Amino acid sequence: MPFQNITLDVSDQVATLTVNRPDKLNALNDLTVSELGQAVEEIRSRADVGGAILTGSGNKAFVAGADIAELAKQGPLEGRERARRGQEVLRRIETSPKPIIAAVNGFALGGGCELAMACHVRIAAENAKFGQPEVKLGIGPGYGGSQRLPRLVGQGRALELILTAEMISAQEAYRIGLVNAVVPAAELMAHATAMLRKMLANGPVALAMSIEAVVRGMELPLDDALRLEADQFGLLAATEDMREGMRAFLEKRAPHFTGR
Repeated sequence: MPFQNITLDVSDQVATLTVNRPDKLNALNDLTVSELGQAVEEIRSRADVGGAILTGSGNKAFVAGADIAELAKQGPLEGRERARRGQEVLRRIETSPKPIIAAVNGFALGGGCELAMACHVRIAAENAKFGQPEVKLGIGPGYGGSQRLPRLVGQGRALELILTAEMISAQEAYRIGLVNAVVPAAELMAHATAMLRKMLANGPVALAMSIEAVVRGMELPLDDALRLEADQFGLLAATEDMREGMRAFLEKRAPHFTGR
C-alpha cells in the first residue's frame, strides 16, 4: 500500500523500512507512527518477507525524535493516548516473529532512540548519536524508553541518560550495550543486510520462538521463563525444520528450511 512518510521495499526476503521525512530529520509525527504500524503488520504477514531492516532517509538522522509541533498542543488525555499509540506500534516491532534490525544512520533521539530499542538488534553508523532528551522539554519518555533502556543498559546508566538528557556517541552506545555494532556509515546497510541474511539462513520457526523466548522471558520470573523455553524446545521437536536441520548436520550439508 502507498505511504506518505515511510517507504517499504522488499527484495529476496529482506524488507527495508525507511522513515522518509528528511526535511524534518525523520521526526515521528502521528501519521508516521500510524504508517509504521501498518508497515510492521505488512512485514509480519507477508510470506515473501523473512525479516526487516529499519532505517531513516538521508545521512543526518535515523529518527531525531517526536514531532514537537504536535506535542506542544497536547493536553493530558491526548498525551496519554499518543503515548499508548506509539507504544503499541513499537511493541508490535519488538514482538515480531521475524527479526527486525535497526540500521541507525544518524540522530536517534527521544522517539528515535525508543524506536531503535524496540528492534531486535541495533547497528550504528560511526556518526550516529543516541539520547532520551525529553526532560529538556518538561516531559519524559513516552514510547517505552523508560522501560527498554534500563533493560538494555542497566538502571543506573538508564537513569543517568534520561535525567541528564545527555546525547552519547555511537561508540559510547556500543560500550554500554545499547547497540550491537558500530560501522562506517558507508557500510551500514551492507552490514545490516549481511547480519539479517545470516539470521534468515536458519529455521524460521526456531527464529520466531527464540525471539519470543527472549522478549517474553525478560518479562517473566525466571522459573516461568525457563518453562516457556522448555515448552518451545518441545514444540520445535515436532517441526519438519528440526528434522531437516538435524539431517543436514549429520549429512554435512546446508539445511533447506521450509518453516514447517
